[in-house]
Amino acid sequence: MRCHLTTVALLCIFTSLNAQKKHQHADLFTGLDTTFARVLRDWHCAGFSVAIVEKDSIVYARGFGYRDLDGKLPVTPHTLFAIGSCTKAFTSSLVGLLEKDGLVSLDKPVRTYLPELKFFNEELNNNITLRDMMCHRTGLPRYDYAWYLFTSSRDSILKRIQYMEPSAGIREKWQYNNLMFLGQGMVVEKLTGRSWEDNISDRIFKPLGMDESGFSIKDLQKSSDASLGYGLKRDSIIQKLDYKDIHDIGPAGEINSNVLNMGTWLATWINGGKYHGKEVLPASYVNDAISAQMSMGGGAPAKETPDVFFSSYGLGWMLSSYRGHYRVEHGGNIDGFSASVSFFPSDSVGVIVLTNQNASQVPAIVRNMIVDRLLHLPYRDWSGFLKAIDDKAKKAEKDIAAQSVSDRKSGTHPTHPLTDYTGIYSNSAFGSFEVSLQQDSLFAVLGTKTWWLKHYHYDVFDPFEKDPKDGYDTTHTGGFKLQFRMDPSGDISSVTMPLEASSKDPAVFSRSQKAKAMTAEQLRKYVGEYTIASVTAKVYLKENTLYFFVPGQPEYELANVGPDKFALKTLDGFFAQFVLNDKGEVTAVMAIQPNGTFKAIKK
Repeated sequence: MRCHLTTVALLCIFTSLNAQKKHQHADLFTGLDTTFARVLRDWHCAGFSVAIVEKDSIVYARGFGYRDLDGKLPVTPHTLFAIGSCTKAFTSSLVGLLEKDGLVSLDKPVRTYLPELKFFNEELNNNITLRDMMCHRTGLPRYDYAWYLFTSSRDSILKRIQYMEPSAGIREKWQYNNLMFLGQGMVVEKLTGRSWEDNISDRIFKPLGMDESGFSIKDLQKSSDASLGYGLKRDSIIQKLDYKDIHDIGPAGEINSNVLNMGTWLATWINGGKYHGKEVLPASYVNDAISAQMSMGGGAPAKETPDVFFSSYGLGWMLSSYRGHYRVEHGGNIDGFSASVSFFPSDSVGVIVLTNQNASQVPAIVRNMIVDRLLHLPYRDWSGFLKAIDDKAKKAEKDIAAQSVSDRKSGTHPTHPLTDYTGIYSNSAFGSFEVSLQQDSLFAVLGTKTWWLKHYHYDVFDPFEKDPKDGYDTTHTGGFKLQFRMDPSGDISSVTMPLEASSKDPAVFSRSQKAKAMTAEQLRKYVGEYTIASVTAKVYLKENTLYFFVPGQPEYELANVGPDKFALKTLDGFFAQFVLNDKGEVTAVMAIQPNGTFKAIKK
């Protein structure tokens, strides 16, 4: 009888606690619908979704606004969004799992495992470790345009890293770098013999039941509950944006997910790497990942927010003190989408906010509003606070634009006919792009983007991106200018662009003229021996390609760049201009070089 009464008493207590917990949550969430509707309106946001995790459970999940604004399709907790850099914690976790498997050490040089990854010099090659890459302390600045503007494969991006100059010493300064997370993903691929995507799916998604999450834009478009991406035009007009395919840099930001799937991910971290009592991530790795590995700089409390301070990076996570509570967080941004994933280890709570607004403050606002309620903190107007910061940043941008316009020299013209600026422009660290002439304007094609080059002054041009729907919006430039340069002969030889903010020098792209296709029969007339002084050079065909050979030097492949003119493909500024008589017969070749022009007579 006593046992029965005890059981009844325990059931009553449990039921009472459960009811009390639900009542507490109801109180916490009261009025959120109205509050979040106001956020949507004030920030001109199409939609977002939210989930709140407590210990190992999702206690709240809602969608607000629209995933498709024109179609009036609502956001739900199942709606898929691009999570951008919130992907990073997944990639570093794979490395943590490899460490548990005994396949890597985080503190050995990364080239121990991936010899294909080369850095700018031997000091970097011999010292940069996986841990350095995981917490952004390699000394390399962002170099984001190398993957954002210049399309290529993961392998080719990896090869370009060796040409990227560091702006600080190893472990000297925190500098965010997406390429180092690509590198981690390729270490995983090299050691497992399987793709980064397959590793994420098998070792993280499947154990956590994240069956709605994926990677590619193609898969995202197949979903019946995927969000479109949006941006703001003139600060208030919601405009649909194209999806940005970032497969080339996938391990740094390619995952697409929803708040329900991300809730199980956060529950795993809150519970020290376990989900439903089963280890998914090693506890030792989890502890390392959410512990400070590198100071991000600054971090002193501001006058307006004296209770938010410290700023450190763990392994794929940002760490700070939020109003007296230890916060682990990471944001994500990619065209049309913004995200925030955060949790508080000591409080066993977490918040996920995913939105379809480009470069948005909405995730931070909504996150902070919720956290203040969860942790019973005094009210703070986060929307107003971040709006003031946003307005200040926009004013600074306008001031810079105004200053730029005031520096313009009026009444000037390009130094050359526009056709002289056309060609292929290449940089070892960033890649290549083409400048072409269409009617009376120059255009540059960088990856999937086309830019109209509007003359600014002299040989400086402003790039304006083409919008697939609205054409060219000349109120916003690409954020940089292109300055063309001449060689000593007076020919356009290169263009510079300030693509890396941490570098005092702009990136230099060397010009080569675009090769024009010619048949073997058309090329045959140039074949022969050409003599200058006592030296005889040979021009010959090999597999329908024309080559130039001088004794004592390697053979040079020739690329046709104009009437009877060929560029030496591996030598910048070197050309062969063939001379023809009235009958169209080749009689000589002019070797055009930076140090002069030399004539060789055909035998």
